[in-house]
Amino acid sequence: MNRCSILNEDGSIEEEYSELLPDEDLIKILKLIIYNRVFDNRMLLLQRQGRLGFYLTSTGEEAVTIGSAYPLSDEDPIFISYRELGALLWRGVPPAMILNQLIGNEHDAIKGRQMPVHYSFKDYAIPSVSSPVGTQLSHACGAAYAYQLQNKGLITMAFFGEGTASTGEFHSGLNFSGTLNAPVVFILRNNGYSISTPESKQSNCKDLSQRAQAYGIDGTQVDGNDLFAVIHSVNQAVDKARNGDGPSLIEMQTYRQGAHSSSDEPSKYRANTEEEAWKKVDCLVRLKRHAIWKGIWNEDESKAYEKEADDSITHLIHNSSAYLPPAVATIFDDVYEVIPNALLQQKEEYLLYLKNKEVRNG
Repeated sequence: MNRCSILNEDGSIEEEYSELLPDEDLIKILKLIIYNRVFDNRMLLLQRQGRLGFYLTSTGEEAVTIGSAYPLSDEDPIFISYRELGALLWRGVPPAMILNQLIGNEHDAIKGRQMPVHYSFKDYAIPSVSSPVGTQLSHACGAAYAYQLQNKGLITMAFFGEGTASTGEFHSGLNFSGTLNAPVVFILRNNGYSISTPESKQSNCKDLSQRAQAYGIDGTQVDGNDLFAVIHSVNQAVDKARNGDGPSLIEMQTYRQGAHSSSDEPSKYRANTEEEAWKKVDCLVRLKRHAIWKGIWNEDESKAYEKEADDSITHLIHNSSAYLPPAVATIFDDVYEVIPNALLQQKEEYLLYLKNKEVRNG
């Protein structure tokens, strides 16, 4: 199942990897994975209550999303798809901002113009998510190439799933990156299913990272449920890109423990035995085992932090749910840097209409 693993079954690691992740960061990531799961569960409940229109969980894939973001600088743009909550949390995006986007309230940075989980946080170098899968690959290449021309020293990272690896966007993004020697790291988050279609029906290739060879770039396949293997492989790719030695493709083998989305029912297309087998190699289980092996964590701390996270998210939900929807008049904003006279006139007429309507209704 895995090409590159570092964590041993008992949670130990070899001495050569002992400096890979300081204890302080290990505990921080452990807590972020727990927070990620509690947040996902609470958001899915909100969707079931009719308070969110849509949601996607990332349970089981957090080592990929957090571990891949870990080696980046805060200025390196991360082109996410829609299952990278962990990368947002590591980057420092406030959970309140994330929740405001999901609800689409007046404090949503993009004013309710995108469906839930289609994030955009400019101040945190998180470009806008697009629903069509794979568009972010060419965007990441273009941004990386621009940084290269400007000698900014920045690189980009793009996340995508194994289903996207069968699209034309995958070809365009990787082909341009290889040709331009762009400083970009592609993270193929292989969670086994493209919605309900298993990987085996998408491709006969057993190692999707081998596709990198066709574009003249490096490719590697790693255990995506092993945080240390993820960080180790991404460290190498990030250093390579930042030193001007070109792009990389890393296939992270992981598993989507939940449904594809709140509109999906995975029991219709996969067996419980498969799900249970993957839970035994769950990234959180393995990381806890490692932290306990090091003597810096215990199960009581897990339970305490899980409750702390749940209480914190309850508070966030209370606050964000109390905000109003974005003002309808904001539909005229942000289309142009300077609103042209014709559009400005339309906005003024509409605001006058709203004012007169309010007067008529008393």
